[in-house]
Amino acid sequence: MIPSVVEEGNKPFLLAKTSGNFFYFCAMETVVSGIRPTGVVHLGNYLGAIRNFVRMQDDSRYKMFTFIADYHALTTHTDAKELRSNVKSALAIYLGCGLDPDKATIYIQSHLPQIPELYLLFNMLAYKGELEKVPTFKEKVRAQEQSGKSINAGLLTYPVLMAVDIIIHRATKVPVGKDQESHLELARNFVNRFNFMFNNGETYFPEPYGFNYGEELLKVPSLDGTGKMSKSAENPNSAIYLLDEDEVIRKKIMRAVSDSGPTMPNQPKPEVIQNLFDLLDLASSAETIAYFDEQYNQCNIRYGDLKKQLAQDLIAMVSPIRKRIQDVLHDEVYLKKVAKQGAEVACESAQATLDGAKELVGLNYF
Repeated sequence: MIPSVVEEGNKPFLLAKTSGNFFYFCAMETVVSGIRPTGVVHLGNYLGAIRNFVRMQDDSRYKMFTFIADYHALTTHTDAKELRSNVKSALAIYLGCGLDPDKATIYIQSHLPQIPELYLLFNMLAYKGELEKVPTFKEKVRAQEQSGKSINAGLLTYPVLMAVDIIIHRATKVPVGKDQESHLELARNFVNRFNFMFNNGETYFPEPYGFNYGEELLKVPSLDGTGKMSKSAENPNSAIYLLDEDEVIRKKIMRAVSDSGPTMPNQPKPEVIQNLFDLLDLASSAETIAYFDEQYNQCNIRYGDLKKQLAQDLIAMVSPIRKRIQDVLHDEVYLKKVAKQGAEVACESAQATLDGAKELVGLNYF
């Protein structure tokens, strides 16, 4: 298959030919990302991913697909009642954060039957050794073993399903956090392996890359002093959730880990303090950040004052989002309409990709 660009009116399309059949792809860059409905969404999810979706849906350079990864959730969460509740909440969060179903395709992962079919195909191209080396797999294995749970095959092949989520729409950009970079590297390995084995090295599936809409990928720090915010963390006070009430946010920030303060001017900040300043960078004004930075460098820092200001600024950020989410969550008719509309558009895109892949592999016999 030799790809080329042709013009149809004023819109460029990528033209690909496989065994006499032609597939046309819009030259707009396709962006895909999603969230696992395994609990409430936190500030890291919003700043690291969802906020980018909202920005990009109005950008004519991008075609947006955003989904709720309920299949992924089943690798560690199997309570049906909890799953249904979490999926609805995740959809409401997408909409409450500003995603518009008329501008971005919003869908639930399990509503696309093409995904498990392509997932099965790509499992034939993934190697056990490379999957076992994925850092997040090792972390999840430790967590499962500590809780006395078995390790299922879906947990091992999680990166394959993640890759398929992206390539099912032939996406090139994935707005995710730094912790997902190893998964994206694997996804690139998988698509290059497919292109080499079944398409003479020519591009059918493009390589996907992480990005943060022109900025470095974000890593929003945890409040417990180490790592990033995570909705799967054992300590619920380590993250700010989008549905947290104002007083809950304030208490979490005031309890955030700090130290006894600097002992000499301009000394480097330890991780727990740098985490607080990183949060200031995300929520506060430049003047506020400069003030507390100067106070730290002069050994005059009062962490109580810093935390009070940080809490106030985070509340100002989260409070209006929380209200919009709660309004949408109570409108189940609208949620169902959005999910149905998104599935129809996403299925059409996914089927075109799957048809081309199956023909290249040789699964179309007649």
